[in-house]
Amino acid sequence: MLIRPAVLADLPAMLDLMRQLHLDDPALSQPEPIWRAMLAMSGMTVLVADIDGRAVATCTLNIIPHLARGGRPYGLIENVVTDAGHRQQGLGRAVLDAACALAWEADCYKVMLMTGSKLEATLQFYRQSGFTADKTAFQRRN
Repeated sequence: MLIRPAVLADLPAMLDLMRQLHLDDPALSQPEPIWRAMLAMSGMTVLVADIDGRAVATCTLNIIPHLARGGRPYGLIENVVTDAGHRQQGLGRAVLDAACALAWEADCYKVMLMTGSKLEATLQFYRQSGFTADKTAFQRRN
C-alpha cells in the first residue's frame, strides 16, 4: 500500500469511492473538469491509498488561511471513504494520518472533520484516529 496524492488517472476509482460514500448521489455527466479543478486547487490535497495502482481509500484535505491563532491555517478533511472490499485493513486510518501530517507540516493549529454517520463503528474509527467530538457543529444546506 502506498499513500499518495491523487492524479487525473484516479478519476474512475474516485467516482466509485464517492458512490460508496453517498449512495443516493446522481451520477455526474462530466466529472473530469471538476476533478481537474480539484487537483489544481491551491490548498487542497486529495490523498489516496493505492493498492496495485488503484485508489481504494481516500480523503480530501483543505488547508485554509486564517487571521486568528497567530495567522496559522487550519485543516478541513472531507470525503473519507474506503472501498467496501478493502475495509478493516487500516487504509482509512493511513489516509487520515497522512492528511494530518500534511496539515502539521503546513503549521495548521487544528484539523477538523464532520461526519453525518451515526454508526458507532464510524464514530469509534474517528476517535481511534485521534479526533475528538468536543465541539458542536452546525450547517446550512442549499
